[in-house]
Amino acid sequence: MRSIKLKAQTALALGIPNLSRALTYRSGVKLGLNPVRRLTARIPGPPYFEYFQIKRSSGEVAQRGWTDTATMFGCQEFAVSDQPPVWHANPVNGSRVKDPDRHWWEIPDFDAAVGDIKTIWEASRFDWVLAYAQQAAIGQQAALHRLNTWLADWIQQNPPYKGPNWKCGQEASIRVMHLAMAAVVMDQVDTPLSGLLELVELHLQRIAPTIMYAIAQDNNHGTSEAAALFIGGSWLAAHGNRQGKQWSSLGRKWLENRAKRLIERDGSFSQYSLNYHRVMLDTFCMAEVWRQKLDLPRFSDIWYDRSRAATNWLFSMISPENGDGPNLGANDGARLLQLIDTDYRDYRPSVHLAMALFENRRAYESSGTWDIPLQWLGLSMPSSIAARPGNAVFDQGGLAILRRGGATTMLRYPRFRFRPSQADALHLDLWLEGRNLLRDAGTYSYNTDAEWLAYFPGTASHNTVQFDDRDQMPRLSRFLFGNWLKTSAIRPLQETNECVSFGASYVDGEAVFHDRDIKLSDRQLVVQDKIGGFRNKAVLRWRLEPGSWQIDGQRVYNTEQHTLTIHANAPIARIELIDGWESRYYLQKTKIPVLEVEIHEPALITSTYSWA
Repeated sequence: MRSIKLKAQTALALGIPNLSRALTYRSGVKLGLNPVRRLTARIPGPPYFEYFQIKRSSGEVAQRGWTDTATMFGCQEFAVSDQPPVWHANPVNGSRVKDPDRHWWEIPDFDAAVGDIKTIWEASRFDWVLAYAQQAAIGQQAALHRLNTWLADWIQQNPPYKGPNWKCGQEASIRVMHLAMAAVVMDQVDTPLSGLLELVELHLQRIAPTIMYAIAQDNNHGTSEAAALFIGGSWLAAHGNRQGKQWSSLGRKWLENRAKRLIERDGSFSQYSLNYHRVMLDTFCMAEVWRQKLDLPRFSDIWYDRSRAATNWLFSMISPENGDGPNLGANDGARLLQLIDTDYRDYRPSVHLAMALFENRRAYESSGTWDIPLQWLGLSMPSSIAARPGNAVFDQGGLAILRRGGATTMLRYPRFRFRPSQADALHLDLWLEGRNLLRDAGTYSYNTDAEWLAYFPGTASHNTVQFDDRDQMPRLSRFLFGNWLKTSAIRPLQETNECVSFGASYVDGEAVFHDRDIKLSDRQLVVQDKIGGFRNKAVLRWRLEPGSWQIDGQRVYNTEQHTLTIHANAPIARIELIDGWESRYYLQKTKIPVLEVEIHEPALITSTYSWA
């Protein structure tokens, strides 16, 4: 009975309109009622892009990726050649989808034979289209030949609408956006070849009938599919396609709707994830670049307001030293609009582009690789510079950012208007001049062994307290927690001459309470955790930067004179340095040192992290 009640409460939290949309979609596809089941389209032949009089500066920098090697999810390298990839195989280990000529709706969501289907989708996101477009734009004719050859092979091996690469509307949308941005790079927006427009059209035919399912997710599926309909539809309409105008209007409607619903006034995004925030913001950037390119009417005022807020949110999270940021929330390896060879975890190109588009400012004063996307997209460089981020509370998304000297602390507290993907309440990250000293585990994979599916999104993989060996919220399915936590109290951010401080607390569904207070000064971070209400035990975890750590009583230290000391007003049953796991990149996991502190009764635990 309790389980039924919990599921009912979670369903209400997800929203009846969203549940109705999802149910209508699933039943419509299964029963053949959705028009997506009746789609047909001819295969457009090459060429899709043509050689043109080179207008790019000879000094312009093109990506080197996809020449001899490429990387999957920003970390797993594999070889490429003039021959197209095997589009239905994992490029790293060669595992293949069985019977890829099936209609997409006949292919299961989680195929045990291939493992994580994202490994199949990765090459079909058309990152290589952008790379070859850049290389062709500076005069490399071999890249233009490879671009057309690979596109022709892709559509032959993935005929509409068969195989795994047609299964997801968002995947089709990413292809549309990348084709459009390649046309911007190659200056072929106004004079596209018919084959390219036909390729875009057959993608929009796939996206449009199922967009309500994307909308039901309240995440970046909706923003991606709306942007693809707007971009692709307006492109087709500009070249006489009547259906294009309807698709463009539909895309504009949902783009504006998604901005208003999914982005809070303070810039927080519905997915509570650093990387999914980047996916959304890159998508909005492509939509705005395209709108300017075709001189289309501006989006609504609220769309620009939320885009500016989302830009400043991401700007606040990123270390200017290296572009990295907290491994916050779900991270599936997605990266859109890659126009420069920077590391996957370098968010500065995205921040800089969004800041230029939506604030008309430079995010970073000095010149760097982050300038290059603006050059390729034909955007002028703003003259004014954005102020450096300071202390901030993004309360609508449940994040506090504290800065002092070169140190930054992020505290995550529960403000779940949308479904949480991780049980990470009161998780804390500590950064020092671009180094992640106390860190989040990440995601690893959406389709892996049950052990890892439970570990990475769970409470045990975060810098917080776990009670009675359970997650802070009960897991209902692979992507859904129930009984969403609520913050019970907040102590506002305060700044003094000595430190900056903040605090928050929650009470969970088992009547367990956790109150966390943080104080950041020039040389140390002090965290006080007040806990109680648990049955048997509580375990506080601190996930440390990899290195040579040693434990001495209630203190751990490393060779760089970093020290973490624990004090409690109750007996400490166990204090131990163990091996934990983290995933900085999707499908990659590595060991890290984790300090575990076990308590068996209500307590106030004080953790002091000091650096030289």
